Amino acid sequence: MSVTVFIPTALRAFTERKSEIDVGTVATVEEAIRQLTDRYPAITDYVFASDGQLKRFINVFVGEENIKDRDGIKTALKEGDRISLIPAIAGGADE
Repeated sequence: MSVTVFIPTALRAFTERKSEIDVGTVATVEEAIRQLTDRYPAITDYVFASDGQLKRFINVFVGEENIKDRDGIKTALKEGDRISLIPAIAGGADE
């Protein structure tokens, strides 16, 4: 079993409309996301800033835990983990 990355609807245009990508056996969230961007380069600019860091509006979860509450992009993974990329949503009406 390997690690799977869940792709939200808003980003599926960059992954051939796939909702889940198996990234194989990887040790960290960073390795998983690098595998994803190597396979689907068009998604890179939506996930990483020009300095190579995750964009601040992308939330990354391993299971149900935000990596910000763990070791960030260096969060360790184990076989069978599921990563979710969740773009932040902003907006609404001023009242």
